[in-house]
Amino acid sequence: MALHGKKYNEAKALIEKEAYSLDEAISLLKKTSTVKFDATCEVHFNLGVDPKQADQNLRTSVNLPNGTGKDVRVVAFVDDSEAKAAKDAGAVEAGTENLIEKIEKGWTDFDVAVASPDQMKSLGKVAKTLGQKGLMPNPKSGTVTPDVVKVIGELKKGKVELRVDKEGNLHTIFGKISFDTDKLKENLLTLIKTVMDIKPSTSKGTYVRSLTLATTMGPAVPVDISAATTEAK
Repeated sequence: MALHGKKYNEAKALIEKEAYSLDEAISLLKKTSTVKFDATCEVHFNLGVDPKQADQNLRTSVNLPNGTGKDVRVVAFVDDSEAKAAKDAGAVEAGTENLIEKIEKGWTDFDVAVASPDQMKSLGKVAKTLGQKGLMPNPKSGTVTPDVVKVIGELKKGKVELRVDKEGNLHTIFGKISFDTDKLKENLLTLIKTVMDIKPSTSKGTYVRSLTLATTMGPAVPVDISAATTEAK
C-alpha cells in the first residue's frame, strides 16, 4: 500500500470531526490542499441506488453558476456544413468522418463529445472506444442535441455531467481552490440540489449515504448530509 507524504498527513490531521457543515468543509478544503498548482475541488456522493435498474442508473447534467475553472476540450460530431460554427463556439475538432478517422488511429485528446442526432448512426465504428472512456455522446447527458453550438457554449462555461458508477458512487468537480468560498459553495449547492432532484421514486432507504469533498491529491472532508441537503433545497 502506498504511503502518503508528510504534507498529506499534516493536512489529514486537520480533519478532526466525523462531519462538517458546507462552510466548514469548504474552509478545510482551502487549508488541506497540498499541491502547488490550482487544485480542482471534487465532490463525491455514495447513493442508495441500484444502477442495474434502468430507472436508478442516474445520468444527467447541470450548469454550474460559476463554472469549473477548467478549460473543457469539446469535439463535435456534426455535418461538415456545421463544423465551422461548432469550432467558432469552442470545439477543438468538428465534423464526423474526419473525427472518426482520428479516433480510429487512437486520438482521444478531449474531455467531452457532442453530436447532432443525425450523426449518431455514423459513430458505430468508434462507439466501443468512446464508450470505454466515457466519451460517447448520450441524450441523457445532453450531449446528443440538435443545438450543438449552444451545448458547446454551456460546456465551455461549466456544464458538468452527473453519472453514477456500478457501486452507486457519483463523482464530479465543482471549481478550483482559487475560487472565492461563496462561488464554491454556490456551485456545490447547485450540484447537491440536482442530485436530490433526480432521486428515483424506486430508491428505498437512505438516498445519500455519504458526501465528501476533496481537492486534487488532498484528503477527503466528510460533510454533514442532513445539513447540506436541507441548505440545498
